[in-house]
Amino acid sequence: MKAISILGSTGSIGTQTLDIVTQYPDQFQVVGLAARSNVVLLAQQIREFQPAIAAIGEVQKLPELQAAIADLDPQPILLGGEVGVIEVARYGDAEVVVTGIMGCAGLLPTIAAIQAGKDIALANKETLIAGGPVVLPLVQEYGVKLLPADSEHSAIFQCLQGVPNKGLRRILLTASGGAFRDWAVEKLSEVTVKDALKHPNWSMGRKITVDSATLMNKGLEVIEAHWLFGVDYDQIEIVIHPQSIIHSLIELQDTSVLAQLGWPDMRLPLLYALSWPERIYTDWQPLDLVKVGELTFRTPDHQKYPCMQLAYTAGRIGGCMPAVLNAANEQAVALFLEERIQFLDIPRLIERACDRYLTHNHSTPTLEDIIAADQWARQEVAIASQSLGSVLQKL
Repeated sequence: MKAISILGSTGSIGTQTLDIVTQYPDQFQVVGLAARSNVVLLAQQIREFQPAIAAIGEVQKLPELQAAIADLDPQPILLGGEVGVIEVARYGDAEVVVTGIMGCAGLLPTIAAIQAGKDIALANKETLIAGGPVVLPLVQEYGVKLLPADSEHSAIFQCLQGVPNKGLRRILLTASGGAFRDWAVEKLSEVTVKDALKHPNWSMGRKITVDSATLMNKGLEVIEAHWLFGVDYDQIEIVIHPQSIIHSLIELQDTSVLAQLGWPDMRLPLLYALSWPERIYTDWQPLDLVKVGELTFRTPDHQKYPCMQLAYTAGRIGGCMPAVLNAANEQAVALFLEERIQFLDIPRLIERACDRYLTHNHSTPTLEDIIAADQWARQEVAIASQSLGSVLQKL
């Protein structure tokens, strides 16, 4: 039985991970749970899975959580705030920590887990996008495994099993195309929040669904793939694959191409990250290629999806620039979801923040540099959004 802790237990990644634990109770045991704010669901999870430790990120909700499980015996250790989440990340005998916390908020807890010798099932791509220059050396220093738990990077990781050193030639990241893959670019000025949240294939959280609509999620995955698999940006390509059956591909030095296929179901990459290097039998619906019928591909439209090129550029610049890109995107998407900016303002605000940060960039950043860049970018986007009419017309 493998002991695991889950950061972001009430979100999409966390609840699907717990579904796996429920289905395979002889394989996995929950040691720790951490959530941002959903006290009701976290209390239910604590009752069901009986972790040794749990934390609620919004510290003011700790008394509510304590009251919600006051009758439980034995009581877990209950903590609040970022410090509490970090304690869950590094607690006890958990072998694997699932990092499902959304955004850059997952960076410090992931680092704490690495320093405590835990393997990481990485579902928080921002950890490497913003913190790659710091996180990768720590992974090597502490000798832990960094196992991708999102569908695209899991697909690449699975295809690489058995590939000899220097056998990889190119990575092909597949993208569904998001909510607007069949929209004309001229119609994007009319996009509403409701439109952006209608993902055709996947059921995900609000932020990542908007990222899929802008294709920033794929640009961020390019940066993550660079760090995870040690490949140059010129060796990573994006291809639109509307069916979301091929989750990504690799090309080897002899031009052979390997792909991982499956229904759009996040449980599969999560299960592989938890069980690697083993394969666990499931009773899930097998892939039926006849039912799928056809697999199609097309080149992404860079005019429709400018966020992709912004990500490539930030990745190539390196230093703190990917952290600025990521934080600016998080802030801009949050403003869009609050209906304070338009959909097309998202890439404009991100580009403005990245351009303004160029003269401040650190080529070899420390963790403190990355955190400062993240905070700077969020503030920059918040300020710029207040005067969109005058600022964005100049871009």
